[in-house]
Amino acid sequence: MNKKPSFFQAILPILAMFAILVIGYGIFRLKIEPLLICATIVAALVGKSIGLTWDDMMEGIIDKITKSLSAILILITVGILIGTWMLSGTIPMMVYYGLQFISPHYLFVTAFLVTALVSTFTGTSWGSAGTVGVAIIGVAMVLGVSLPITAGAIIAGAYFGDKMSPLSDTTNLAPIAAGSELYEHIRHLLYTTVPASIVGLIIYWFVGRGIDVSGVAREKEVEAMLSTLDALFNWNILLIIPVVLVIGGAIKKLPTIPVMIASSALAIALGLAFQSVSLASAFESVANGFNIDMIKMEGLNTAAMGDDVKKLLNRGGMSSMLGTVLIAFCAFAFAGIISKAGCLEVILEKINEKAKSQGSLVFSTVAASITMAITTGNSYLSILIPGELFRDVYVQRGLHPKNLSRTLEDSGSVVVPLIPWSMAGVYMSTTLGVPVQQYAPWAIMCYLGLVFAIIYGYTGFAIAKLDKGSDDMDFHDEQNLQAK
Repeated sequence: MNKKPSFFQAILPILAMFAILVIGYGIFRLKIEPLLICATIVAALVGKSIGLTWDDMMEGIIDKITKSLSAILILITVGILIGTWMLSGTIPMMVYYGLQFISPHYLFVTAFLVTALVSTFTGTSWGSAGTVGVAIIGVAMVLGVSLPITAGAIIAGAYFGDKMSPLSDTTNLAPIAAGSELYEHIRHLLYTTVPASIVGLIIYWFVGRGIDVSGVAREKEVEAMLSTLDALFNWNILLIIPVVLVIGGAIKKLPTIPVMIASSALAIALGLAFQSVSLASAFESVANGFNIDMIKMEGLNTAAMGDDVKKLLNRGGMSSMLGTVLIAFCAFAFAGIISKAGCLEVILEKINEKAKSQGSLVFSTVAASITMAITTGNSYLSILIPGELFRDVYVQRGLHPKNLSRTLEDSGSVVVPLIPWSMAGVYMSTTLGVPVQQYAPWAIMCYLGLVFAIIYGYTGFAIAKLDKGSDDMDFHDEQNLQAK
């Protein structure tokens, strides 16, 4: 029978993980997988000290992996999608026309606005980053502008929609966890999300205006890339259909994996119809990604093409995501053991004890959500567990549950892509080709929202109160009783 860990025992694995990752990954640039395993060993020793057996720990690890299998399968499917969209000419066509219409000065602003629009309509941050986000990164590569800033703007825009769209899973999950209503939750989110986005857009505009166009996107270089893309691919409006299929499937809330597989199959058909590729090359793009050598045209010498072309186009495939999956498994091992040991509950209880005032309650909610995000790397858990912990406390203090649901979104789901070992972090860094630590400072909306949430908590601005004599109070009391 295992005993409840002390606060020191509960916090030790997390402190160890921070120290190991900061020193090993941040300073010495060691591979992240062995570092996570080292942190997992510390967690296992703590688990052993409170009476957990190896079977108990394995049960926790397997439980975490099982619950995340759908996300892992989506990750692998995105690899297929990118490879086949390259083969068909879908992504190259978006890059081709993007180069002609997007100014380097406004690329960062455009990256945020376009991905925000797509993710708002579809409710998926991963889908918008993996489709239009990949194309925008391609444009940035050719124009020679900062990839970390571009990736940060893409991710901030993608999570703007993920946060605000009624089609998003986390947008629906937060009010369920807090006991509020969906559309009042979305309206309340405007107080933190809109100011954070405006600040981000101003910074993107200011930084973009400072770009020395003569030093980056020189006209001859862009013309050379356009010429190369023209030589490699045949353009047709039908090449956009795979993108429309994915966006339409997201809007209709169809299952993600079948929609992506269907889009990939359609991309293969379009590639065979319009591009000079073989069926064998199409299947190779599924497994190992697209390569420009797959294009066989008379008079075309792909070997003579520059590295910038290969870096832009040679991407995708299931194998490209295997490293990401390994990082996820190592992170799940750590999260599974500390969850099984009860470390998270002890830490969250301690955080809750410190919440005496309204401001400290909001701050504690932010701290709890970030703690869950860092330790589990899971956006759902960073909403659900703090939501369960603080749900009754908010109502008891006369605070409307929509304050809680807003804070859970501000500090939970949108923070996860800024964590290198989280599923969202490894997905975004792999898909966009930019390490988390490089794009994180530029994903401004993702972390500025929680700053506004804390400020509002201490000042009382945009903090909704419950009228104890109103039907609202009775309704939320009834919800709390049902939840118990």
